[in-house]
Amino acid sequence: MTADIAQQVTSSQGTSRTRTPKSAPSAVLPADYDALAEILHPLFDEIARGALRRERNRELPFAEVRRLDEAGFGTLRVPAEHGGPGASIETCTRLLIDLARSDSNIAHLYRSHFGFLESLRFQPPRIQQVWYPRVLAGLTVGNASTEKGGNALGSLNTVLEHTDAGAVLSGQKFYSTGTIFSDYTRVSAAVEGRDGRQFAVVATDAPGVTIDDDWDGFGQRLTGTGTTTFAGVPVAEDAILDRVAGTPEAVHEAAFFQLVLLAVLAGIAHAARHDAATTIASRRRTFNTGSGLPFREDPLIQEATGRIAAKAFSAEATVLHAARALDAGIDAAIAAGADRPDYQGAVPEALHWSEIAVEHAQVTVPELALGAAQDLFLTVGASATSTGKALDRHWRNAQTVATHNPIAFRARALGDYWINGTLPEGLSAIGDASGKEKA
Repeated sequence: MTADIAQQVTSSQGTSRTRTPKSAPSAVLPADYDALAEILHPLFDEIARGALRRERNRELPFAEVRRLDEAGFGTLRVPAEHGGPGASIETCTRLLIDLARSDSNIAHLYRSHFGFLESLRFQPPRIQQVWYPRVLAGLTVGNASTEKGGNALGSLNTVLEHTDAGAVLSGQKFYSTGTIFSDYTRVSAAVEGRDGRQFAVVATDAPGVTIDDDWDGFGQRLTGTGTTTFAGVPVAEDAILDRVAGTPEAVHEAAFFQLVLLAVLAGIAHAARHDAATTIASRRRTFNTGSGLPFREDPLIQEATGRIAAKAFSAEATVLHAARALDAGIDAAIAAGADRPDYQGAVPEALHWSEIAVEHAQVTVPELALGAAQDLFLTVGASATSTGKALDRHWRNAQTVATHNPIAFRARALGDYWINGTLPEGLSAIGDASGKEKA
């Protein structure tokens, strides 16, 4: 897919939407947060100004995503040696939190693209030489991994068939977040005739690819988290990526994917804090059961707002601490040579710890974000429930993100780790349980 192709998609509402052409970024972005914030924050502010309108009208943010792509936002994690900014995971995470404060949907939909870039660090040079230039040209990669049902736990019904004429992909995915906005999507597939799985990266406008905006969740409604169908889609050799469970690549990318969700939650908490403070600052009416002071001067209202702010602060601090652990983990992996395709050694300890760090954050950050979004309604009363204000979107969005990986499972795994030293273990694909698999 080239940048000058406009793709038309149809939503479940029957509205025809066209992705307009986008230009390649004009320059390589800097690597440090302050310089990046100076460039990107004005764009984030513009995105924030339209967030309420998009939420009320269920308007997918095609134009906003295009402007971010053209600004080079999707290139942040391209290594400097490949011509990119080489921003750290911590810096990228801080910017994702900032973006989620403006619109949590848009920050969320970039999860797949940045996850692809993390995986690309472990691919052989022949793959990197194809995909890094595409990303630097402003092209993005979505996600199509999870199947809605009918596949056994740890297996996939989507199949990549290798023939004499080349590889062919067939199957259907749900929860394909970001794909509807992206130039490519990375598809997790079983390999016909052998064990294991591979990723196939295919153009979203390729013949045989159908993208439906049929996501019906009550939150994160604008992420394009719907169905993508692949009917005999040819896959180029340089678009097939191997994946082996338990390798440094698999451990790192799984932790990074979860980190992005936590960054989105921290951004939602900040959005709740912002809306609480700005609403109270401009409010003139007060309760007849209160102190009689203007809302902005009432100590109880100030206290409630302070608690929201503290939860947002704590959520962000926790997420950034986990991000620093991931930076240390991937640095250790690269120092050990674990990014080489022929690496046969163990997963570096720092990489395992980064996974543990993210799991700690996953137990606490959702509760902080949900609490901040809920406490927003303690500050201004019944007027906060107006559908015109859509303040409920913060709670709905936080709840939707928090359900991605059940907190109880993460907390149990942490307990097992601290009691017995057991490292987290997961199956390679979500599916139907027979009652025999190890959870």
